Amino acid sequence: MAPTTDVLIIGGGPAGLSAALSLARQAHTVKIFDSGVYRNQDADYMHMLPGFDHVDPVKFRGTAVENIISRYDSVSLHSVTIAGVKKTEEGHFEATDSDGKIWTGLKLILATGVEDIFPDIEGYADCWGTGIFHCLFCKGYEERNCASSGVLAIGGLANVPFGLHVARQATSLSKSVTIYTNGAEELATSMQSAFGNTGKMKSDSRRIKSFKKGPKNAEVTIEFEDGSEVTEGFLAHAPPTKLKGPFAEQLGVAMQGSDIKAGPPFYQTSVQGVFAAGDNCLPMKNIPLAISVGSLAGMGASTQVIAERLGQKSMFG
Repeated sequence: MAPTTDVLIIGGGPAGLSAALSLARQAHTVKIFDSGVYRNQDADYMHMLPGFDHVDPVKFRGTAVENIISRYDSVSLHSVTIAGVKKTEEGHFEATDSDGKIWTGLKLILATGVEDIFPDIEGYADCWGTGIFHCLFCKGYEERNCASSGVLAIGGLANVPFGLHVARQATSLSKSVTIYTNGAEELATSMQSAFGNTGKMKSDSRRIKSFKKGPKNAEVTIEFEDGSEVTEGFLAHAPPTKLKGPFAEQLGVAMQGSDIKAGPPFYQTSVQGVFAAGDNCLPMKNIPLAISVGSLAGMGASTQVIAERLGQKSMFG
């Protein structure tokens, strides 16, 4: 078997690359496993990252990988899909890829991200990322000053506090905002009571039949079951998510809702030596936060590897 690597990282997105860079700065050996499937792969641009604002995510990943791999020879990236992981009796980790190859590491960072669970409404998936936005800091600015936008108050946004919170953000980017409750008349009435006399918001309880990408920019046309339709400059909605891959379950890490339970300072999970990074452990899921947590997870894994190498106990678990 090949020599044991210091840290294995499953996931080659922003969180995984950030973790690898932190580890490289302490001269650790690192293997990044990248399946090539990304949550933002349908998006044309990414935002809120200085130097890469309004840049194609493909360009960001390519630039980041080239920068890390060319500068730090202790880091390698492998375009493979990891199928399973386990903790060994020695307290190390084995990752098995889809071809059956086993990779071993002293520590493990799960930077696998999440998958969005779309509502069962025709056309939603076709508009995701190009007309339906999950975060109005990440998306929406390019549509500013459009005549109107919509908030889908379904799923996690089917309550007044969260639905109204997102609708307020939309008012910064469009001249008016409609909160669509998809048949929930009582919710529509509650929304209307909550937003009061502002002329920028209204609610609509018509049941939605389908979504269709509009003819320009981020426009989305909503068709209702009564046969009517309306076109919005963009829609805002945050669907529920699930973890990518079986690794949390295989390792038995504690969960918090649908996310891995991990937190400051270094996002170690309930399993010693396993760290989480990025969307899979954060309630607010975006690139800047994923990068920050990825860096911290890398630092945490580093502190443990170095302390154990010296026969000592790490200050942080």
